[in-house]
Amino acid sequence: MRVLLINPKFRLPIDTRTTPHLGLAYLGAVSEEAGYDVRIFDADVEDQPVEDFVREFRPHVVGITANTPQVMQAWRTAKRIKAVHDVPIVLGGPHVSVLPEESAEKPYVDMVVRGEGEATWLEICQKVEDFLKDQPEFSTQALMDPAKGIWDRVQGITYKTSDGVIHTNPDRPAIRDLDSLPWPAYHLFKMEKYTNLQPAMDKVDGSRSFSILTSRGCPYRCTFCSQSIMPIRWRARSPENVLEEWRHLVVDLGAEEIGVLDDSANIRVDRLMRLADLIIENRLNHVPWIFVNGIRANLATRELLFKLKQAGLKRTAFGVETGDPELLLTIDKRIDHDTIREAFKNAKEVGLETIGFFIIGLPGDTRETMQKTIDFAIELDPLIANFSMMTPYPGTIVYEIIKRQGRLLVKNWEDYVFFDNRARFEMGDLTAELMEEMFRKAYRQFYWRPKYIWRAVRRRDFWLNFGRNVRLAYRTVFPRKEKDELRRQIEADAVPI
Repeated sequence: MRVLLINPKFRLPIDTRTTPHLGLAYLGAVSEEAGYDVRIFDADVEDQPVEDFVREFRPHVVGITANTPQVMQAWRTAKRIKAVHDVPIVLGGPHVSVLPEESAEKPYVDMVVRGEGEATWLEICQKVEDFLKDQPEFSTQALMDPAKGIWDRVQGITYKTSDGVIHTNPDRPAIRDLDSLPWPAYHLFKMEKYTNLQPAMDKVDGSRSFSILTSRGCPYRCTFCSQSIMPIRWRARSPENVLEEWRHLVVDLGAEEIGVLDDSANIRVDRLMRLADLIIENRLNHVPWIFVNGIRANLATRELLFKLKQAGLKRTAFGVETGDPELLLTIDKRIDHDTIREAFKNAKEVGLETIGFFIIGLPGDTRETMQKTIDFAIELDPLIANFSMMTPYPGTIVYEIIKRQGRLLVKNWEDYVFFDNRARFEMGDLTAELMEEMFRKAYRQFYWRPKYIWRAVRRRDFWLNFGRNVRLAYRTVFPRKEKDELRRQIEADAVPI
């Protein structure tokens, strides 16, 4: 059976990283393990129209991933495919997990997978394969016939039967044993077409830059975080299992950079210490690696960070969010500023580069509290301060607060595209104009310091990436033209949905 997995076009208004989609890499791996003929079509790097690819490959089932700013492109992609080939189309990803019926009601979407996808996807593929055995001529309408009851007991799906009725089955429990999953199928991607993990900071051949996931879930529930829609139970791979994949990336695939994508990698400090020891013992620590999404500051002891540095860790990030102590309590971060200060201090003392994540425009923010955030970023002085304007993603607590007490400024899901430097809501005295003003001020005040400029120009990678850095700086300060260009590009090839 032929399986097609698709990452729809995801245009961003800055020249940012494009790396293989790890979720699709896992789905591709489990599909191959089950014996299917698998292709991954990443529209971010493909030149061929998806219709032409589908005509050639003629898949028996199609899976499309979608986050919030990407979901409309996912719908357009589904519609294009249905126009040239009768095939069941399944959507998955964070956005459709929160709003499954919104996608399921589209005439060109047959099914939505909610939550973690691997086990559900395999069951869907098995159902399609079993159906094909008895069908001399396939039709999606017959596959979705409610009288056949094919989908009645499949957990974790929302689907539309051929009579137009939408059904929502019970949730599927989160995968308990992550060691049972195969390694992501990087061979299904055109690796030479990707950039590295953090191209504004490092100069690494994109085809030698890989991601790895050592745990899933997060026991914390920050009010602004879309992770809150995923399973609360934190689950981790064993250090030994992670090591074998690490060895595969370094020895077999020639990795020159590894990015750990966990949301909360250091929940169990002893596990991470053990993994570091194994990397050192097996002499794999010559390849630099980074925590792309950061680690918990309250669990970042000096002892742990020193060990991770010995194991090859180059850079880590910490979620700071706000410089105002009262706001820090309201977002349920479960941390204080002194602990954050200690984490940055520990990281710098052992020789690690640091990134700080900061949010401008949290509900309750004022000009004064946003200035506190800027001042705190300058005090912490990370290598990179990543300021973002608060984006109220559906499914988060902040989204519900703003719907009740404020005003959303987005017209559709494509207005959620990040890095466009545009406010997406207003609430009370927190206006869009004020947020955008303070956002631009944050970047100017942090990055235009003589101390920072002197440190930056002494880094080799700064000059290797000089052109990219200049473009990034320009688009941060002057975002509107780039936003208008992005809108025109999207509208130019948009299929009505």
